[in-house]
Amino acid sequence: MKDQISILFLLITFLSCEDRAQSRFPHYQTFPQEKILEAKALSLDTALFRYPFRIEIRGRFALIMDIHNIDNYYHLFNYPAMTHIVSFGHRGDSPGDMLSADSFAFQSLDSIWTLDANKMQITRWEITNRDYTVKMVECISLNKKIGRALDFIRIGNDFVIPDYLAKSRYNLVNSYGEIFSEKGIIPSEQYESENLTPALAQAWRSFIDFNSKNGILSLVTQLGEVVEIYNLQNNTHKVLYGPNGEPDFKISNDYGIPTGIMGFSDVEVTDKYIYTVFHGRSFKEIARKIMKGVPSIDGGRYIYVFSLTGEPVCSYVLDRYIYGIDVNEEKGIITAVDVNSDEPIVQFKI
Repeated sequence: MKDQISILFLLITFLSCEDRAQSRFPHYQTFPQEKILEAKALSLDTALFRYPFRIEIRGRFALIMDIHNIDNYYHLFNYPAMTHIVSFGHRGDSPGDMLSADSFAFQSLDSIWTLDANKMQITRWEITNRDYTVKMVECISLNKKIGRALDFIRIGNDFVIPDYLAKSRYNLVNSYGEIFSEKGIIPSEQYESENLTPALAQAWRSFIDFNSKNGILSLVTQLGEVVEIYNLQNNTHKVLYGPNGEPDFKISNDYGIPTGIMGFSDVEVTDKYIYTVFHGRSFKEIARKIMKGVPSIDGGRYIYVFSLTGEPVCSYVLDRYIYGIDVNEEKGIITAVDVNSDEPIVQFKI
């Protein structure tokens, strides 16, 4: 019996090593540290949210994006008091309205860029400090060659938008909405570059962030478990595969239908680390619970931290499910949004 167990162990080890040898990219399995974090809810002076998806704190402001709000998509609060200042980005199809809210980025303390994927527009809003009104001051229509823009970040006067058509990994887009450079390819281990299709690009839909101080650009996949790190200062690129591998999907009517797991839902590149929100729940599990009438819980219970060169650093296990995060390394605070709670803005001390 012992001999059989030994042979089985050697066989598993051999197959594992063989798979690793065939892999094009490094894989991580565990994190050297694991810590449990408990959330503290922040009190709000108003009930506005239906599905808060993103949060960013900049100076005295906290901006929250609610992707299912019936009136306005963006909500500005005083921080840390969390008193509501103004809501903007009215939902509707009239001129000046938005059809969707997909991402945003501060340009400065009083200037904010927002992305509307349905209108294919990036819009800049200015905050008037005197009375805290918000007005649209610039609107960029994106070229149809981009396909569909679902996230973006700002670098200098240009935008970086993950490619949704599999022609590249991301596009550089100028202030006129035109692509002027295409970078990289989808780092798939299952599909060769000549077999990359829009369905694959849909499955590889990624969230993105950039830190101008260290030049680190990072993408994380919404499905599966893949982290990419571009160092724009020395022109290096690293791809990390987690235990769940690349996104699993099947093709139906030229669309990629997910069949694996929910992966990451946010990424933030700080001066020292890369912070990501990870879900890790399979679609089969989610569907099974829905069929059984189990109340749906949405979000991820893990914050994975990587070094700027891609080494796993720490896994934070949370006491609730979250979507978007804002990280303050100096104060050791992560602020997050929880779509499942009546107190949706929470903080974790790290």
